[in-house]
Amino acid sequence: MSKVLFIVGSLRQGSFNHQLAKKAEQALAGQAEVSYLDYSEVPVFNQDLESPAPAAVAKARQEILAADAIWIFSPVYNWAIPGPVKNLLDWLSRALDLSDPSGPSAINDKLVTVSAVANGTSPDEVFKHYSSLLPFIRMQVLEPFTGVGINPEAWGNGELLISEEK
Repeated sequence: MSKVLFIVGSLRQGSFNHQLAKKAEQALAGQAEVSYLDYSEVPVFNQDLESPAPAAVAKARQEILAADAIWIFSPVYNWAIPGPVKNLLDWLSRALDLSDPSGPSAINDKLVTVSAVANGTSPDEVFKHYSSLLPFIRMQVLEPFTGVGINPEAWGNGELLISEEK
């Protein structure tokens, strides 16, 4: 059974992207083993911290290496990739052997796709950022990416509704 690692771009408990990830997990039941990457302790990237890698970075790398595919559930922050996700990808894209900076990284050749929950606007702008970044950091991109709008009542009750039409 394939191992799919979910990266939820919002660290907020009950975020709309986390709710979307839970729906995707249900859809994959029996077809893939799903796990979630906790990257909340990954520090801001700083080349001075690279060796030895911080424990949170080493743990994230191990989980990435064990996965067959990565699925990013991304909010749209000012039409761009959220800072915590970009920071994580910066760490993960670094060579595992720092004596060879062009060598393989933890995410090298990993299959990846992106879904996004967007508020009132299309997630196309953030998808453009991912479409240029992910191949550059040597990931195998699976498109099309998928976007979901936020139902108006979600702002009051916190529950993202996903219909078959979306």
